[in-house]
Formats: sequence, C-alpha cells, structure tokens
Amino acid sequence: MTPPPSGPEATPDLLYSDIEDDLRAAVRSLLTDRRDVPAALLRAESGDPYDPGLWTSLTAGIGVSGLLVPEKLGGQGAGPREAAVVLEELGRSVTAAPYLTSSVIATETLLACDGESTESTDVAGLLTALAHGHRVAVLAVPLTTAPDGPLPVGAGTITGVADARRADVLLVLEEDGLYAVETASPGVVVEPLTPLDLTRPLAAVTVDATAGLRIAAPPVAEAAVRRGLLAGAGLLASEQLGIAEWCLEESVAHTRERHQFNRPVGSFQALKHRMAQLWLEVVSARAAARNAADALATGSSEAPLAVALAQAYCARVAVHAAEECVQLHGGIGMTWEHPAHLALKRAKSDELALGSPGRHKETLAALVDLPGP
Repeated sequence: MTPPPSGPEATPDLLYSDIEDDLRAAVRSLLTDRRDVPAALLRAESGDPYDPGLWTSLTAGIGVSGLLVPEKLGGQGAGPREAAVVLEELGRSVTAAPYLTSSVIATETLLACDGESTESTDVAGLLTALAHGHRVAVLAVPLTTAPDGPLPVGAGTITGVADARRADVLLVLEEDGLYAVETASPGVVVEPLTPLDLTRPLAAVTVDATAGLRIAAPPVAEAAVRRGLLAGAGLLASEQLGIAEWCLEESVAHTRERHQFNRPVGSFQALKHRMAQLWLEVVSARAAARNAADALATGSSEAPLAVALAQAYCARVAVHAAEECVQLHGGIGMTWEHPAHLALKRAKSDELALGSPGRHKETLAALVDLPGP
C-alpha cells in the first residue's frame, strides 16, 4: 500500500490514494456511529476516558493497530501514510485511544530494534499482539520529549507518560539497553496525573527495568527510541490537521445557522475574513502533514526536516483553529457540553507533545544550516 522508497530527490506525493480514502471512510463511519459526547465527557471526568469497545472495533474490526506492522508478523504491512489518515480521523473526533502512543511510537520503536531482536520470539510476539489490538505498549518517556531531545535513561520515575494507565507493556530505556516491562510486574508503579487534555491521560511511571526483558542493546536501543519518536512527531501533525479541519468545519456550519439582525453571522465580513484565513492555514497544514507522512513512508533522508517543518507549523494551526472555534461559537463554545473545549485542550496538549514548535524551529535551523531565532 505504501509507495516504495524513492530517494530524497523524489517529489513528495501529497495526495490521498484510493486505499487511503477507503480507510478514512471506514474509520470516520465507525467514529461517527459511536460518537457520544455526553458519555465521552463523563468518562473524561472520571479519569478513565477510554472506550474499550471502540478500541476493539478499531483494532480487531478495521485493523488499524497493525498498519505499521509487517504482514509476516500479523500486521497489515501498510505504512505511515495510512497511519496518518487514521490519526486525522482520531484528531477530528478527539478520540481517547492509545493509537499514537502504542500503534505508532511503540510499534516503530520495536520495529527499529536490530534484525536479530526483531526476529526473536519475544519481540515478534509483542508486535503481533499490538497489531491485533490484544495488547497496548507505551514508550516510557515524557509526552513532551522531542525526537532529538534528551532521553530519560535510567530515570527511575518518569513523569508525563501518555497512556501509561492503558498500557500492558512499557518500553523503558536504560544504560544497558531497551527493556519491555509488563505493567503488572511488582516493580512497576503508575500514578495518574491531572492533565490539561483529559482525553489523553498522563501518569508518573516508576519502573524497575530488571523485571523486564531486554530487547535491544546500546546503541541500537537509543536509535530505536528516536525512530519511534520521529515517527510519532511526524504523524502527530496529521492528528493536529484533523483537529483543525473539524474546528473549521464546525465554525462555518455554526456561523451559517446563527443569525443576528436577521442575517447569518457568517455573512459578516469580519468573520468571513477570519474563516478564510483559517482555511488557508488548514490547507497549508495539510500539505505539511502529508509531506511528513510521505517522507516517513518512503524512508527519505529528509524525513527529520519534513517532520520538524510539519510540527513547527501544524501545532500552531491546530491551536489557532480551536481558539477560533470556541470564539466563533459565542457563548455555547464556552460550555462544558459543547465539544469545542475538547478540541482546544487536545490542540494545546499536542502543541507541547513530542517537542514544542519552538524546539522544532531550532531543529529546522540546524538542519538547513541557518541561524535560529
């Protein structure tokens, strides 16, 4: 499904294939059918926002959790372009699901282990379980960790780990390699934290890595973790794109229906200009996100550049779109019952996830050999 590697000189393919469009339709249909905002808000307030039935439908039903896993290990053998489409739809509905953390970051980290380890029974079995949605794995690093940033090696307690409460396995980086540790092990403590985005819970994780299985030795371990973080940052741009698209569509629909002085408020020039500007930003964000996904899918040497560019731009577009959505909805946009605040909180959380826009601008400056701000 994913185009073969074509080298850094190839023109990026920013368009969606028929297969990607079909995948989008299937995921959107499922999320639309199961969308229940009041129930989602109640789950978020309880501190456990996950819908187990939805995750089962996404993984066992559609098979999205195995898109990055080779067919020989029970996956779909697709690639980052297809995973990006899934994340766009999950972003549109602000779905509480460990897809980014488990099916992208952890999966890419496991796949990046050396050939001998990847073919081992333990790693292959874990990848197969992830592909089928039977297990959830999470890389034990703070959500804010950038692909080229410092890593928590032998940290003991790691704060701000996303989806740790939902994980069955934690991937922990130590001085002597990368370990897979069962969360049910006696040496693992997962303490919930209070996040801004209630749909992506954070936790402080204390892990005794010796209770787990070493799956990669240095320096392969660090390279594997950085590959997982790079893939996560690149595909996070697609989630941010989905948030921005939903916010723009909701704002346009609401301003068409809301009337003042016997006219739709969307016909007022000032509001039309704001939405037109937002549309331009969303279109540009789509190009940046698709470029990052395509660079990852083709194995381009410019993937780090494409990822940094996408994150530096898409993160702020998602926040701007969510802020405009809240404001253009007027009073109702400020209420707990309307989902606009969920989009805003996810966008603000994503802005810091896997490196802030400022951090990615510094990376861009270094990659193109220009002085940073």
